[in-house]
Amino acid sequence: MLTGIQHLHNFLRWFVLLFALWTIFKTMGGLSGVRQFTKSDKRPAMLLMITADIQLLLGLILYVGNGWFKVLTGGGFMKLPAARFWAMEHMLGMLIAIILIHIGYSAVKKDIPDAAKFKKVFWYTLIALIAILITIPWPFREIIGRPLFPGM
Repeated sequence: MLTGIQHLHNFLRWFVLLFALWTIFKTMGGLSGVRQFTKSDKRPAMLLMITADIQLLLGLILYVGNGWFKVLTGGGFMKLPAARFWAMEHMLGMLIAIILIHIGYSAVKKDIPDAAKFKKVFWYTLIALIAILITIPWPFREIIGRPLFPGM
């Protein structure tokens, strides 16, 4: 069961990245302050937030199911690069990214000028995307690397 959840977690990362890029490009056009913030501008940010939340839930299941929480509370894991990455860095980096995504999306619902909405959503999503890209276990990363498409 955990293998299936891990494959789903890995597969959904592509949607998180896609929705993050879509949100960035969609809001970039409104940074000049000329455009109004519409429902079509809100949609990619909402899809990003929903997918990131699903990723968080799947990640928490994997975190507990794979025993990383026990590693975290056991001590000595900071000396081991793979254990440190999975027990601390990946979880913390992604949690920060999801918090940033939520902060950015909250601007959409506020009664603020449209230019401020575009700006907040753009910057929070961009910083979240950077955090995500840093903490994904890309195949080229030694010890912690995972395949781009596991099972294929």
